[in-house]
Amino acid sequence: MIKPFAEACERNQQPILEVIQPLLEDKKHLLEIGSGTGQHAVFFAEKMPHITWQTADMLENHEGIHLWLKEASLNNILPPIELNAFTFDWSEQTYDAVFTANTAHIMPWSAVELMIPGVGKTLKTGGLFIIYGPFNYNGKFTSESNERFEQWLKNADPERGIRDFEAIEKLANVNGMHLLNDYEMPANNRILVWEKG
Repeated sequence: MIKPFAEACERNQQPILEVIQPLLEDKKHLLEIGSGTGQHAVFFAEKMPHITWQTADMLENHEGIHLWLKEASLNNILPPIELNAFTFDWSEQTYDAVFTANTAHIMPWSAVELMIPGVGKTLKTGGLFIIYGPFNYNGKFTSESNERFEQWLKNADPERGIRDFEAIEKLANVNGMHLLNDYEMPANNRILVWEKG
Protein backbone atom coordinates (compact mmCIF):
# COMPACT_ATOMS: atom_id res chain seq x y z
CA MET A 1 0.00 0.00 0.00
CA ILE A 2 1.20 3.52 -0.83
CA LYS A 3 1.18 5.90 2.11
CA PRO A 4 -2.06 7.96 1.90
CA PHE A 5 -1.77 11.72 1.49
CA ALA A 6 -4.33 14.48 2.01
CA GLU A 7 -3.46 17.86 0.56
CA ALA A 8 -5.86 19.57 3.00
CA CYS A 9 -3.82 18.22 5.95
CA GLU A 10 -0.63 19.58 4.44
CA ARG A 11 -2.28 22.97 3.95
CA ASN A 12 -3.99 23.38 7.33
CA GLN A 13 -1.56 21.78 9.79
CA GLN A 14 0.63 24.85 10.42
CA PRO A 15 -2.31 27.25 11.05
CA ILE A 16 -3.90 24.64 13.35
CA LEU A 17 -0.62 24.13 15.22
CA GLU A 18 -0.30 27.87 15.89
CA VAL A 19 -3.67 27.83 17.67
CA ILE A 20 -3.50 24.50 19.52
CA GLN A 21 0.14 24.46 20.64
CA PRO A 22 -0.30 27.10 23.40
CA LEU A 23 -3.55 25.40 24.52
CA LEU A 24 -1.86 22.03 24.91
CA GLU A 25 1.27 23.16 26.77
CA ASP A 26 0.24 21.44 30.01
CA LYS A 27 -1.53 18.43 28.45
CA LYS A 28 0.00 14.95 28.46
CA HIS A 29 -2.45 12.50 26.86
CA LEU A 30 -4.51 13.35 23.79
CA LEU A 31 -7.04 11.36 21.78
CA GLU A 32 -7.39 12.24 18.11
CA ILE A 33 -10.79 11.24 16.73
CA GLY A 34 -10.63 10.50 13.01
CA SER A 35 -6.88 10.39 12.41
CA GLY A 36 -7.53 9.85 8.68
CA THR A 37 -4.24 9.47 6.84
CA GLY A 38 -2.17 9.93 10.02
CA GLN A 39 -0.55 13.13 8.72
CA HIS A 40 -1.87 15.39 11.47
CA ALA A 41 -0.80 12.96 14.19
CA VAL A 42 2.77 12.82 12.89
CA PHE A 43 3.04 16.58 12.38
CA PHE A 44 1.56 17.58 15.75
CA ALA A 45 3.26 14.86 17.80
CA GLU A 46 6.64 15.88 16.39
CA LYS A 47 6.02 19.55 17.29
CA MET A 48 4.65 18.70 20.75
CA PRO A 49 6.85 15.89 22.11
CA HIS A 50 5.42 16.27 25.64
CA ILE A 51 2.07 14.84 24.45
CA THR A 52 1.30 11.16 23.99
CA TRP A 53 -0.88 11.23 20.87
CA GLN A 54 -3.44 8.43 20.60
CA THR A 55 -4.55 7.95 17.00
CA ALA A 56 -8.05 6.58 16.36
CA ASP A 57 -10.25 5.94 13.35
CA MET A 58 -12.45 3.42 11.59
CA LEU A 59 -10.61 0.17 10.91
CA GLU A 60 -10.31 0.77 7.15
CA ASN A 61 -7.99 3.76 7.77
CA HIS A 62 -5.59 1.97 10.13
CA GLU A 63 -3.23 0.63 7.48
CA GLY A 64 -2.51 4.11 6.13
CA ILE A 65 -2.03 5.52 9.64
CA HIS A 66 0.43 2.72 10.44
CA LEU A 67 2.49 3.64 7.35
CA TRP A 68 2.80 7.26 8.50
CA LEU A 69 3.65 6.21 12.05
CA LYS A 70 6.25 3.70 10.92
CA GLU A 71 8.01 6.25 8.71
CA ALA A 72 7.94 8.98 11.39
CA SER A 73 9.23 6.61 14.09
CA LEU A 74 8.15 8.92 16.95
CA ASN A 75 7.89 7.46 20.43
CA ASN A 76 4.99 9.70 21.51
CA ILE A 77 2.39 8.46 18.96
CA LEU A 78 0.33 5.39 19.79
CA PRO A 79 -0.95 2.99 17.11
CA PRO A 80 -4.57 3.59 16.09
CA ILE A 81 -7.45 2.23 18.10
CA GLU A 82 -10.72 1.42 16.36
CA LEU A 83 -13.18 4.24 16.96
CA ASN A 84 -16.71 4.07 15.65
CA ALA A 85 -18.96 6.56 17.45
CA PHE A 86 -21.83 4.05 17.42
CA THR A 87 -19.94 1.27 19.23
CA PHE A 88 -16.92 2.83 20.99
CA ASP A 89 -16.57 2.50 24.78
CA TRP A 90 -15.78 6.09 25.78
CA SER A 91 -15.36 5.23 29.46
CA GLU A 92 -12.40 2.88 28.91
CA GLN A 93 -9.69 5.55 29.00
CA THR A 94 -9.39 9.20 30.09
CA TYR A 95 -7.50 11.98 28.32
CA ASP A 96 -6.36 15.56 29.00
CA ALA A 97 -7.46 16.60 25.52
CA VAL A 98 -9.45 15.39 22.53
CA PHE A 99 -8.72 16.74 19.05
CA THR A 100 -10.69 16.15 15.87
CA ALA A 101 -10.37 17.76 12.45
CA ASN A 102 -12.82 17.68 9.55
CA THR A 103 -14.97 14.92 11.01
CA ALA A 104 -18.28 16.47 12.16
CA HIS A 105 -19.42 17.24 8.60
CA ILE A 106 -18.37 13.81 7.30
CA MET A 107 -20.03 11.61 9.94
CA PRO A 108 -23.83 11.49 10.15
CA TRP A 109 -25.43 13.81 12.70
CA SER A 110 -26.50 10.75 14.73
CA ALA A 111 -22.77 9.94 15.15
CA VAL A 112 -21.97 13.52 16.21
CA GLU A 113 -24.73 13.21 18.82
CA LEU A 114 -22.84 10.21 20.25
CA MET A 115 -19.33 11.59 19.81
CA ILE A 116 -19.80 14.73 21.92
CA PRO A 117 -21.28 12.96 24.99
CA GLY A 118 -18.46 10.42 24.53
CA VAL A 119 -15.87 13.19 24.61
CA GLY A 120 -17.51 14.51 27.78
CA LYS A 121 -17.04 11.06 29.37
CA THR A 122 -13.44 10.48 28.26
CA LEU A 123 -12.10 13.96 29.16
CA LYS A 124 -10.60 14.58 32.58
CA THR A 125 -11.82 17.64 34.50
CA GLY A 126 -10.08 20.67 32.97
CA GLY A 127 -9.53 18.71 29.74
CA LEU A 128 -10.00 20.34 26.33
CA PHE A 129 -12.15 19.33 23.37
CA ILE A 130 -10.73 20.91 20.21
CA ILE A 131 -12.62 20.62 16.94
CA TYR A 132 -11.50 22.00 13.57
CA GLY A 133 -13.66 22.41 10.48
CA PRO A 134 -16.39 24.50 8.85
CA PHE A 135 -19.48 25.51 10.85
CA ASN A 136 -22.67 27.43 10.20
CA TYR A 137 -23.84 30.20 12.53
CA ASN A 138 -27.51 31.03 13.09
CA GLY A 139 -28.34 28.49 10.40
CA LYS A 140 -26.35 30.39 7.78
CA PHE A 141 -23.22 29.59 5.77
CA THR A 142 -20.22 31.79 6.52
CA SER A 143 -19.18 31.89 2.85
CA GLU A 144 -20.28 30.97 -0.67
CA SER A 145 -17.48 28.39 -0.83
CA ASN A 146 -18.92 26.66 2.27
CA GLU A 147 -22.34 26.61 0.62
CA ARG A 148 -20.80 24.92 -2.44
CA PHE A 149 -18.93 22.52 -0.17
CA GLU A 150 -22.21 21.59 1.54
CA GLN A 151 -23.72 20.71 -1.84
CA TRP A 152 -20.70 18.54 -2.65
CA LEU A 153 -20.99 16.79 0.73
CA LYS A 154 -24.72 16.11 0.28
CA ASN A 155 -24.15 14.75 -3.23
CA ALA A 156 -21.64 12.27 -1.80
CA ASP A 157 -23.89 11.32 1.14
CA PRO A 158 -27.16 13.03 2.19
CA GLU A 159 -26.26 12.45 5.87
CA ARG A 160 -23.17 14.64 5.58
CA GLY A 161 -23.27 18.39 6.01
CA ILE A 162 -21.77 21.45 7.67
CA ARG A 163 -23.04 21.49 11.25
CA ASP A 164 -24.60 24.38 13.12
CA PHE A 165 -22.34 25.81 15.81
CA GLU A 166 -25.32 26.28 18.12
CA ALA A 167 -26.27 22.57 17.96
CA ILE A 168 -22.69 21.50 18.76
CA GLU A 169 -22.46 24.05 21.58
CA LYS A 170 -25.70 22.78 23.11
CA LEU A 171 -24.44 19.18 23.06
CA ALA A 172 -21.13 20.24 24.61
CA ASN A 173 -22.87 22.23 27.37
CA VAL A 174 -25.24 19.38 28.25
CA ASN A 175 -22.21 17.12 28.58
CA GLY A 176 -20.30 19.30 31.04
CA MET A 177 -18.17 21.37 28.65
CA HIS A 178 -18.11 25.15 28.27
CA LEU A 179 -16.79 27.09 25.29
CA LEU A 180 -13.37 28.67 25.84
CA ASN A 181 -12.81 30.10 22.39
CA ASP A 182 -13.89 30.16 18.75
CA TYR A 183 -10.97 30.88 16.42
CA GLU A 184 -11.35 32.04 12.84
CA MET A 185 -9.14 29.97 10.54
CA PRO A 186 -8.11 30.15 6.87
CA ALA A 187 -10.47 28.89 4.13
CA ASN A 188 -13.63 29.63 6.18
CA ASN A 189 -12.86 27.08 8.87
CA ARG A 190 -12.95 27.46 12.66
CA ILE A 191 -11.31 25.95 15.71
CA LEU A 192 -13.75 25.55 18.58
CA VAL A 193 -12.37 24.82 22.05
CA TRP A 194 -14.38 23.60 25.03
CA GLU A 195 -13.18 22.83 28.55
CA LYS A 196 -14.69 20.15 30.74
CA GLY A 197 -15.82 21.63 34.03
